[in-house]
Amino acid sequence: MAADALTTDVVVVGAGPVGMMLAGELAHGGVGVVVVEKRRAPSTESRASTLHARTMEILDSRSLLPEFGDPPNEPRGHFGGIPLDLTLPSSHPGQWKVPQTRTEVILGEWALSLGAELQCKHELTALDDSGDLVEAEAAGPDGRTLRLRCRYLVACDGEESTVRRLIGADFPGRDATRELLRADVAGIDIPGRRFERLEHGLAIAARRPDGVTRVMVHEFGSAARARPHGDASFEEITAVWKRVTGEDISGGTPLWANAFGDASRQLTRYRHGRVLFAGDAAHRQMPVGGQALNLGMQDAFNLGWKLALVVRGKAPQTLLDSYHDERHEVGRQVLANIRAQSLLLLGGPEVEPLRDLLTELIGQEDVRRRLAGMISGLDVRYDVGGPAHPLLGARLPCTEVRARRRLLTTTHLVRSGGGVLLDLTGRPGRPPAVLDGWADRVTALDAQPSPGSSLQGTDRVLVRPDGHVAWAGPGTDGLAEALTRWFGPPR
Repeated sequence: MAADALTTDVVVVGAGPVGMMLAGELAHGGVGVVVVEKRRAPSTESRASTLHARTMEILDSRSLLPEFGDPPNEPRGHFGGIPLDLTLPSSHPGQWKVPQTRTEVILGEWALSLGAELQCKHELTALDDSGDLVEAEAAGPDGRTLRLRCRYLVACDGEESTVRRLIGADFPGRDATRELLRADVAGIDIPGRRFERLEHGLAIAARRPDGVTRVMVHEFGSAARARPHGDASFEEITAVWKRVTGEDISGGTPLWANAFGDASRQLTRYRHGRVLFAGDAAHRQMPVGGQALNLGMQDAFNLGWKLALVVRGKAPQTLLDSYHDERHEVGRQVLANIRAQSLLLLGGPEVEPLRDLLTELIGQEDVRRRLAGMISGLDVRYDVGGPAHPLLGARLPCTEVRARRRLLTTTHLVRSGGGVLLDLTGRPGRPPAVLDGWADRVTALDAQPSPGSSLQGTDRVLVRPDGHVAWAGPGTDGLAEALTRWFGPPR
């Protein structure tokens, strides 16, 4: 059998939004990256359609938002089908309606424009991590085999991850017990339904601007079926829809149909030597409110800059352990809230008292903010070590600062892909001498926070490339330790 060979720094398996987000981050960080994808072309299935506030901030920090145009913004989301105002302090509060197909195309074009290479129609068949490098094989078109050699391989290949199977990674959790059927249907005219709980089940119907209606339905008491790749027939969906709503949608034209269940699984480790996992390859959950897609893209954003520093020899491999430490805990919390939501959504009459209680609690602002932060990703705070400070570990607050004679948003500050040491003292001068050893990875910037900004009262802030605060303080105590931990040893 004929074979081709390819050597690169990092191989990313899977060209969905998570894989292309990671590929773009790596290329942005100066790393050679090849994406291996078994499909022939980008997906035409709409799947997730929601980008949350934190993801929009991330896209803004890479100057990608203009490519998305002016997507519809909806401040109201839900928690388990119970209405929830998602508005929190952010440059892009609420949720933004963007078809996953569009997100995938934009991220793919961005990654390729930065030098990433895409190998479509190649399915991974073998994988070996020798400890010094990773060797893999992918079956390509016309019977050809692509042999890959790389320093690291990252699996972004979804719920049925081939990489996970090839290395036998431990993936504990539980399989689906209940499911939602969904379809995008053209040529039907039915009332809109927002998480309507009827006598026999849950029904959702939303008509898009192009006239296509997305329907989702669950019949109370029904169990999840074994479905390879989430396959579901339109005939099954129309039958369940009629039993639950009394409406006949069989005359419509299905553009896409599938089923998704309430399975909940998470890898024990996101890092296995030189093989790492992100997105649905690392965690499997019911895609409630777009959280699955957003969680995966935020995985990629956390991993990208760290892996680029390690590959470039600027930081030790131990920096990659922080990817597991940080994102596994975030994933655990998200999967927990999704399990709670699936119970509220798909449970029958027995969950009504719980839904009534939560509806009442959401009316309290502290509860609303807590749930909104959880869903939007704005509440993520990493354990970054160092002296205690209110900003430590959280994303840099969304605000404006005056720097270099112009106003900059905090998302602008990390667009270079490097770290930033903000001097907010109002006394411009030479950066602290301790920064000299990291000047190739961290930029010093004198800045003046806007009036009323939560940055006021803080002298200096060290910001990681992902926008999270790694250190803050009045002097320089602990700064060298933070620089070493997050950016490697001084040059």
